[in-house]
Amino acid sequence: MENADIWPTIHTERQALAADLRTLGQDQWTTTSLCADWTVRDVLAHMTATAKMKPAMFFPRLASCGFKFTRLQEKGIAENKGHSGPDTLAGFDAVLTSLGHPPGPMDTMLGEALVHAEDIRRPLGIKHDYPVAAVTRTAQFFTGSNLLIGAKRRISGLTLRATDTDWSHGTGPEVTGPVLSLLMAMTGRKAAIDDLAGDGAAALRERP
Repeated sequence: MENADIWPTIHTERQALAADLRTLGQDQWTTTSLCADWTVRDVLAHMTATAKMKPAMFFPRLASCGFKFTRLQEKGIAENKGHSGPDTLAGFDAVLTSLGHPPGPMDTMLGEALVHAEDIRRPLGIKHDYPVAAVTRTAQFFTGSNLLIGAKRRISGLTLRATDTDWSHGTGPEVTGPVLSLLMAMTGRKAAIDDLAGDGAAALRERP
């Protein structure tokens, strides 16, 4: 996947997620996402807040939250949640093609679009065919990153091997499965480990 494809892919994936959420019932918006402390509505509001962010805004806002990243996230969710699920979705619709982002590599925004979309879809039972090249690039990116998510530490000493594309990483006991499930597992989503096999899967499940 080329760098020039990142933003078009992010926009396409946001649009696909918005389309999937248009028919949600009121009770579905309160479903617990794969981010255990957030509902699917909270995750969508967080995605909206991130898409509105600009590098120059980030540190002043973080400072206003006492340099606590979780507090910054909570503030962003509160500001973009609205009064109902349809309100939250309307806010997300407004940023579908936004180029806004916090400071950092664009791969973090690609990861935001893919991982958080699956955080929402999986608990709702919504299936989606994510672009394999984008998922693979994101998985490769997170293998070298401990920032916030701790993926590099989580997969240390394990071999990850995708069964649906030509991708692997690491050395040690194998963890095998679809590349999307490997991505979700390395970013701390325990539910995705149910999709995985191999001698290293049990070790991955035990890691925070």
